[in-house]
Amino acid sequence: MSAFARMTAALRSDVVSGSLLIGAALIALTWANSPLSASYESLRSFQFGPAFLHLDLPVHSWAADGLLAVFFFIVGNELKQELVHGELRNPRRAILPIVAALGGVLVPAALFLAVTAGTGGEASGGWGIPMATDIAFAIAVLAVIGRHLPTPLRTFLLTLATVDDICAVIVIAVAYTGELSLAALGLAAVGLAVFGYLQNGRGRAVTRVRATVPGWLLFGPLALVIWALMHASGIHATIAGVAMGLLMRTSAREGERSSPSHRAEEVLRPVSSGLALPVFALMSAGVSVSGAGGFWSSAITWGILAGLVGGKLLGIFGATWLTARFTSAHLNPQLGWADIAGVGVLGGIGFTVSLLIAELSYADAAHLTDAKGAVLLASVVSAVLAAVLLGARNRHHRRLRAQRSDARSRVTTSPGADPRRPGRAISARRSAWP
Repeated sequence: MSAFARMTAALRSDVVSGSLLIGAALIALTWANSPLSASYESLRSFQFGPAFLHLDLPVHSWAADGLLAVFFFIVGNELKQELVHGELRNPRRAILPIVAALGGVLVPAALFLAVTAGTGGEASGGWGIPMATDIAFAIAVLAVIGRHLPTPLRTFLLTLATVDDICAVIVIAVAYTGELSLAALGLAAVGLAVFGYLQNGRGRAVTRVRATVPGWLLFGPLALVIWALMHASGIHATIAGVAMGLLMRTSAREGERSSPSHRAEEVLRPVSSGLALPVFALMSAGVSVSGAGGFWSSAITWGILAGLVGGKLLGIFGATWLTARFTSAHLNPQLGWADIAGVGVLGGIGFTVSLLIAELSYADAAHLTDAKGAVLLASVVSAVLAAVLLGARNRHHRRLRAQRSDARSRVTTSPGADPRRPGRAISARRSAWP
């Protein structure tokens, strides 16, 4: 395997992706509070790009509007795969993480509004900040501390975080969009229709085009045009990434070794993990401590902390428990309610999308500093609390596996035992569940 192949394989790892994200945020914090802080702000505000379609943007906008669209494409693509082949294909299996995601969106927003209710309209404008869960960061924490946690727990978190991000995207499109250019939006919709037809059409002409034109040459320029038109329309350009991800074809056809969805993810996930997310964190997480004198007295700070640290746990766990209690939906037999509580705490890691919504919410520098600082603090607190709780659950599940293995070993080695009929082993396994 070449060095490049090893690097791209590493960038697909949840642990590596999360580590790069954390590392970039730490560099940004250190840089913004060092004697070189002026160079950090100068880099963030350096403007470049063509004026056509309003693309003469500062670096931090290119990171938030441009690079982050790659991350949201991955989110949309994952959601499409789940809808067609995964947990979301079966409504009865998908209902709990979907309801958990909705609870984890609504309760934090309500808590934020309650905390900021008496402070005026501008502070309460950031109600969308505590709604989002950072997929990359949360999955990385789970991967580091949860080697013995049941696989369905990761699937639950992935489904929850994906639906959570889709809710955040809808909120960005509806609540954080300024003036709309209907002409640009209409052209973007036409571009998306062409993108979808080229992906999924079965006509002879489109099949011939797909067979003769390399995918990167066919879809790359079209994706850039769609992104630029979406940006010019006034809707946040990351919506284009989600829309294109949802239009990807997830099944291979005759002559294809894999689906376009799989091939795109193979190519773009390392770009998202190794470039888009770290650069966005570097350009967004640089909160100057010297400019945060009123941090602890700010209602924005406490609203975000309450929403992410407490609201996510209450919303995710409460919605899941109530749904399981009053409907026919039920948890996977391998999971316990303590596992769901751990996921609820883990959901308080807002980071990427929360920082994005913070930038869209506040034009005032002091409010933005408070919001970003609170997002970073809440994400760290949630990660630490989740590590403690899920670490305990990890040890619990490791003991259960050891007990089952020991019971299976005793059955197969007992005199007269038939290894093809491990009835006693199955009984022991069932009795081990709490």
